[in-house]
Amino acid sequence: MRRRPMHMSAEAQDALRTALEELRAELKVPLSFPKRVLKAADKAAGEARLPDKDATHLPFFTIDPPASKDLDQAMHLERRPGGGYRVYYAIADVATFVRAGSPLDVEAHDRIETLYFPDLKVPLHPPVLSEGAASLLPNKDRPALLWQHDLDAHGNLTDSSVSRAVIRSRAQLDYAGAQQAIENGTAQESLGLLREIGELREAVEIARGGISVNLPDQEVTLEDGSFRLRYVAALPVEGWNEQISLMTGMSAAQIMLDAGTGILRTQKEQAEPNVIKRLHDIARALGIVWRPGVSYATLVRRLDPQNQQHMAFLTEATSTMLRAQYTVFRDNQKPAYTMHAAIAAPYTHCTAPLRRLVDRYTGELCVTACADKAPPNWVLDALSCIPCDTARGKGGLAGRQTVDLAEAAVLKDRVGEVFDAAVIDTDAERGRPREGKVFLADPAVLAKVVSTNGLDLPLGSSIRARLKQADPAADEDKVLFTVP
Repeated sequence: MRRRPMHMSAEAQDALRTALEELRAELKVPLSFPKRVLKAADKAAGEARLPDKDATHLPFFTIDPPASKDLDQAMHLERRPGGGYRVYYAIADVATFVRAGSPLDVEAHDRIETLYFPDLKVPLHPPVLSEGAASLLPNKDRPALLWQHDLDAHGNLTDSSVSRAVIRSRAQLDYAGAQQAIENGTAQESLGLLREIGELREAVEIARGGISVNLPDQEVTLEDGSFRLRYVAALPVEGWNEQISLMTGMSAAQIMLDAGTGILRTQKEQAEPNVIKRLHDIARALGIVWRPGVSYATLVRRLDPQNQQHMAFLTEATSTMLRAQYTVFRDNQKPAYTMHAAIAAPYTHCTAPLRRLVDRYTGELCVTACADKAPPNWVLDALSCIPCDTARGKGGLAGRQTVDLAEAAVLKDRVGEVFDAAVIDTDAERGRPREGKVFLADPAVLAKVVSTNGLDLPLGSSIRARLKQADPAADEDKVLFTVP
């Protein structure tokens, strides 16, 4: 199913720009740093001490979106002489620059995470750190938390550890360039191994029962002064790169569980019978065969996001999954539930400390555990408040509302038109069988639909839906379709 970018008129562009400004005001997004925080960042950047351990001989590289400057991770991959692989994975050492109780620390606890909008980025830390002294930029000596993962010939993890080290990245790659180099055979050995190891780790994930849903991202960008809303399918190299990050997050979780103190990212399996039945009903209505005994994870891996019916099911199914949360434990009082259902293993966030507050703490817990040391007091003191702090994060809400605004803007000039759509959800269980959600392939949006012809909405059916409203400024139902 081919999709095209969704273009907006000048009027719609202005409406979206105004709506984004209002969204940031509503979310109370801090658009600048206080002077005391900027001053502290300058001081920290100039006074940071590099670790004693020197790993600058390893030719690290980074892979990020083009023009990125806040580089959290760098890697180097190699074959082990006796068989198998070794993965060196360096994570920016933010704790070297941000001291507990400092203005930088207080500000980070207020911000929680970096926020991304199509017209600007609101960083967790001042750019002098996040895009400068703490970022793993190429040809710069940087303090890092250096993970060493040993894998066997089948990609199974046999050992993991992490310690502080100074590293130097040799190359800053973007996903498209890395993918091309791997495919045409010009990639250096380390980058070429990313495919080999990544595919092995994907097979390990399948055997473990983990779920990776490769849904195209609906991306809103500002290019040459104009907003663009488009679907962007992930490249294979992005999945291989993600496998390295997932492996590190799982290793970190196990290290903290073994040490008795830590922060997990937990997600329970969806066990509500009515929800499971509903997913089966949606699959059946969309013509997707879900045989008895086949798990949700197995079904998802068989679906093709380029197929409209499959895309509709995957979009709706992922929205029904229970939300993940941070689970804190200490003094060997391990939580009753430690798993992340989608990953099918204990897991934590630890690979993006420039952009996510909690990763600074999980990284420190792992470093001290691997050094057989007790966690520092500044980490222990923060454990009780970390879940509450992270719950205040606005990234998910900002992302969802930005897409809603962009959908309304791109459809703003098409009110009254009729579109081909698929009914992927109804409110029948809530006594409203004539209300639900439709999926449009082109332009690709998800929106509310109401039947006005006296008939119930048939789940999974293809319909002709008329655009009733598309208004970025609307308080509710920014986009609304009707079935006449």
